[in-house]
Amino acid sequence: MKLTARRLTEEDYSTIVEWWKSWPEWEPLSQEMLPENGTGGIIIEKEGEPIVAGFLYGTNSKIAWMEWIISNPKYRIKKDREQAILLLIDSLEQWAYDGGFKLILSIGRSKSLIDKHKKLGYTVDENPSHEIIKKIR
Repeated sequence: MKLTARRLTEEDYSTIVEWWKSWPEWEPLSQEMLPENGTGGIIIEKEGEPIVAGFLYGTNSKIAWMEWIISNPKYRIKKDREQAILLLIDSLEQWAYDGGFKLILSIGRSKSLIDKHKKLGYTVDENPSHEIIKKIR
């Protein structure tokens, strides 16, 4: 069976929160912090089983921001997971392109995820950078 991509729905949020909670370095984000209140993203499935998901933020410029790529920690077929991540990145990119964006940006530290971006033709700055975030409310 092949992998399929679809837009996130309200019902997917609880699944993604479960995934975030199972990865020790992740802190679940509230829906209001996600694009389109948690539905502004794509999930990749195989035979109805979710494998990976990610979000796309639109901006008031021609730059879209791809973020919060997360995988199902219980999904154990490595080949499927790798292909699902590639399909997810590709699908988010296509969505940004269809939306009129000219550049897509992402921030990450996972070597595996960075390697997949490189495979898809993304430029990866080899100098480390840091996410700089301040909660203001």
